[in-house]
Amino acid sequence: MLDHVFTDAIGALRDTFDRALLDRLAFEERFQADVLLGDLTWETSYGLPGEGSPPSVRADITFDWPTWAQTAYRSWYIGEPFDEGPRIEIEIVLRIQRLAQLPDPALVLASLPESSPVIGAEALERSGPTVETVYDGDVDEVEYAIEVSYEGSYELDEAVLADGSELDRHFSAMGGWIASTLVSLGDLKFSYLPPEDSTAG
Repeated sequence: MLDHVFTDAIGALRDTFDRALLDRLAFEERFQADVLLGDLTWETSYGLPGEGSPPSVRADITFDWPTWAQTAYRSWYIGEPFDEGPRIEIEIVLRIQRLAQLPDPALVLASLPESSPVIGAEALERSGPTVETVYDGDVDEVEYAIEVSYEGSYELDEAVLADGSELDRHFSAMGGWIASTLVSLGDLKFSYLPPEDSTAG
């Protein structure tokens, strides 16, 4: 793994998810670089243990490290002054899937807070819901999903840049928050289709 503050933040988030006993979904993690713009993106997905594949509820997490953030980080690293600390753009999408009936968005929003726990100095803010309908080859409705995202950014100030252990402290609440939120979503009274990996008794 690269010795870089962006990968240190990824490691801090992974650690808090591990402590919350969340399951990382297989084959769902990606680390990508935009060869034209230079932006870095890390994506991963977590679910509750024992949910099957695909799980009924999941959290999709995206970290973006834009080129300007890398420029600010480089300035700090070589001792040059900078006006604003680098920021990691964060999106967390909470998704309920494999639904057998069209979900009620109001019911989902009522179970979700308007913002996440504070990460550093700021919280992620909730967006409106998106409802998805999946059709089969005969254009019959067969499956539904609903998702709500939390978006914001995390500024790495000089204290964090100088001491990476601050990342662990700032991200420490995220694992428990996502785990409890997925449990709340899973407790909603929706009808689900069986997971793809289930077998007949």
